[in-house]
Amino acid sequence: MSATRQAEEETVTPSAARSWVAVLGGIAAGAVTIGVAELLAGLMERFGWSGGIPSPVIAVGEAFIDRTPPWLKDFAVNKFGTNDKAVLLAGIGLVLFLLSCVIGLLLRRLPVVALVGFVVLLAVAMAAVLTRPGARPADLVPTLVGGLAGLWVLHRWRGLLSVGAGRREMTTERRQVLTWTVLSVIGGGLALAAGRAVSGSARAIQAARETFVAPRVQRPVQVPPVAPVGDVPGITPYIVPNGQFYRIDTALQVPQVEASGWSLKVTGMVDHEVEIDWKTLLSKPMQQAMITLMCVSNEVGGSLNGNAIWTGWPVRELLKLAGPKPGADMVLSTSVDGFTAGTPIGALTDGRNALLAVAMNGKALPVDHGYPVRMVVPGLYGYVSATKWITHLKVTTYAKDQGYWTPRGWSAMGPVKISSRIDVPHDGRSVAPGTDGTVPIAGVAWDQHTGVSGVQVRIDNGPWQSAQLGEQATVDAWRQWVLHWPATKGRHTATVRAVDAKGHVQISAEAAPAPNGSTGLHSVTFTVA
Repeated sequence: MSATRQAEEETVTPSAARSWVAVLGGIAAGAVTIGVAELLAGLMERFGWSGGIPSPVIAVGEAFIDRTPPWLKDFAVNKFGTNDKAVLLAGIGLVLFLLSCVIGLLLRRLPVVALVGFVVLLAVAMAAVLTRPGARPADLVPTLVGGLAGLWVLHRWRGLLSVGAGRREMTTERRQVLTWTVLSVIGGGLALAAGRAVSGSARAIQAARETFVAPRVQRPVQVPPVAPVGDVPGITPYIVPNGQFYRIDTALQVPQVEASGWSLKVTGMVDHEVEIDWKTLLSKPMQQAMITLMCVSNEVGGSLNGNAIWTGWPVRELLKLAGPKPGADMVLSTSVDGFTAGTPIGALTDGRNALLAVAMNGKALPVDHGYPVRMVVPGLYGYVSATKWITHLKVTTYAKDQGYWTPRGWSAMGPVKISSRIDVPHDGRSVAPGTDGTVPIAGVAWDQHTGVSGVQVRIDNGPWQSAQLGEQATVDAWRQWVLHWPATKGRHTATVRAVDAKGHVQISAEAAPAPNGSTGLHSVTFTVA
């Protein structure tokens, strides 16, 4: 090897090595910061020392959700569906990793800038923590302690970066770098996992749910027989199992609310304020109702809806105790995580089955569906009615208050629009006729609180044909339907539309979900083999 080349390697190689050492330092500092902060946050939640969300990661994520524009929300929901929260968490993790790498690189040549950048990130995290509902100054402790631990790691790495310059071989100091990196990342990861494990509230709530017995009702809901419509393979089940029910909400971390400490207060334009606790609610005469819930983000043909049997106490009975004053036209419901929904007071008092639900399909509400209590209102999209983990009702007016999504570009009113969906055949699939030479085209149709009186299907450019309807247990639930079409070979397109109980035909003009629900006709293309 020539002397010139050897000199170049001795100059370049240590420089490149120090860059990697710097990057590893940033990663180590980030891992320690997050790990320590999440461990302390879990301990605070476990012993009830927190008021809001002490976890900086979750706080930042929820602050991001609060500031998400409607178009981005629609994109996330339509692209990732009920996995949107997991994708957001993964995105936050990736951003934190990249920022840690950048801070590490800056640490080598611009250490002051690196430290300032690190402190700015901590300030952003603390601001997010303080903006969470119920936040207390004590909630900042995990972020502060985690940040101090991260700064200490950066200080330690700054010292390691000044060691070993100009050496080609792996020195003892360089091996220390690798050891510190591994220990920091593993330690941070273990602390993060421990923080989630020690919170303890999830285990206590699960135990309470397992011992919960749904209250008796005077008139249990009777589920209609599924045959001959509901037995079509691939059609959406008439009653969607709890574990398969769609979930759309703004909670990045599902609130863990213990029933024993739950209460619901009614304030605002009322003759007198009312507050009830869990025991009082369960003592009330409960009723069952079959209600299809619908997310306003549901695209035409989408699956962000579900039908279930809900058990609860009518909201109108609670409002009757409070005595709404004349002029009130809206009830603002608030979740424990700060989400709000503005519901027309008429929809809560007109006799429909608007419930404070405590059970879903005969079992305690799943935690991610609002345990211990949520609101369910037929005929309205969930963003203006279906508040989970509910803790407060404010009787007010639309002129004075707004729900969470209204200032973000969504309509203040959210009546569900008549619509329908083809479940089978699946779009783009190949199907074979049955022994009778027909292919079943089947799905569900809905117009909550009005009811569906007919479903029509068109094959290619042919005439509209009436489908066979499943039984209608209530106008608040969807109806299954099927058309046994005499199949012909080749590629075909099926389109569906629904007709409501008043004779109104589903709107064919296409419109996006924002600001008040999608319209258009669902079509699928399939091939008959």
